[in-house]
Amino acid sequence: MIETERLYLRELQQSDIGSLSKILQDDQTMYAYEGAFDDKEVQDWLDKQLANYRRDGFGL
Repeated sequence: MIETERLYLRELQQSDIGSLSKILQDDQTMYAYEGAFDDKEVQDWLDKQLANYRRDGFGL
């Protein structure tokens, strides 16, 4: 976790899936990813980040 006076960063958690879906399923936000994700793609992306935390100690 990183915290400053104006910023708070923490690792993603499974409970973030709803907020993450709003971002990853938005066409305008995801134009550089070749389009918005469906529900499975959002879960797969989150699972990959959680695995990265365990394996590498960091993720996106």
